[in-house]
Amino acid sequence: MELYLDSANLTEIKEAFSLGGLSGLTTTPTFMHREGVKNLEQTILELSTIVPILQIEALGSDAKAIVGEAERLVDLGLDKSKTVFKIPVSIEGVKACYQMVKSGLMVNIHLVYTLQQAYMAMASGATYVCPLVGRLQDQGHDALNLVADCVEVVERYDYKSKIMFSSVRNVEHIKNALQVGAHACTVPWGIMQKLTNNHFTDIGTREFFEHTNLLTIKVKDVVARAPKVLLTSSLNDGLVQMTKSKLGAVAIVDENNFVKGIFTDGDLRRTIESKGVSSLTDKFSSFNWQKPVGVSPENTLDDALKIFKQQKIDTLIVEQAGKYLGMLDVQELLSVISQS
Repeated sequence: MELYLDSANLTEIKEAFSLGGLSGLTTTPTFMHREGVKNLEQTILELSTIVPILQIEALGSDAKAIVGEAERLVDLGLDKSKTVFKIPVSIEGVKACYQMVKSGLMVNIHLVYTLQQAYMAMASGATYVCPLVGRLQDQGHDALNLVADCVEVVERYDYKSKIMFSSVRNVEHIKNALQVGAHACTVPWGIMQKLTNNHFTDIGTREFFEHTNLLTIKVKDVVARAPKVLLTSSLNDGLVQMTKSKLGAVAIVDENNFVKGIFTDGDLRRTIESKGVSSLTDKFSSFNWQKPVGVSPENTLDDALKIFKQQKIDTLIVEQAGKYLGMLDVQELLSVISQS
């Protein structure tokens, strides 16, 4: 099924066609008016240099005027092998279509609401026949059945016309177009952008990024904060360092930077509850400290995450040969691995 963009917004058009795979652009005077276009002819010529196939309106009060307008646009510089002229279905419209196709121009008979209109377009040799699905559904009609009937008539009688599914209102319409066998579909950019969306795809993609990050990023790549205090420092000094680093812990080291312990906000709270606020002046050397759980800077984040889970802790000391390098918080780790 050919995929067309339905737009007159230059930014949208350039972004959409950077995807590749689009067959062309359909646009209307209404779209251009809405976008504030001042010079219609200049805009048409600019669009023709951007897209593979441009479908534009050729309006006129009768067949002669319609044909004349198409020829005038070609004379402006449009390549007739890359331009499709859109004509609202009518007796004069199908008459103009027949003449234009015989002269080598491509035509889209659109604003089609009935199978009879579509049949007249096919019989006149229209390159595209374009039922407006959304508008028909707004009026309570079975638009999908109309498109399916048009496709069936093309195949049954071997008409050369392609049935274009238009007036697309939602992503389900694209599924409908494929199911009924439409040959082409023209889609607004806002809906086209959603065609690859799926919640389960998002979950799977996020997991791939997370697991890749776990296996490839090393601890040393993410550790940026290294709050520490000396054994000779006071608890109040530790509190200051925790506040500055915005981590809930601080490493305790000796004068040679060897890790002796870790002091957490939980330790601070329990100390004050048991000994009072005056304990903030106590030295870290007056407490008994256990060697904290550490991780090497060369370990992967996956290694670190396993330690967090096994030890049921929130903070890891990053050390090498016993010397303090920094601190890794479990929330920081989770934030890093979730980045894509």
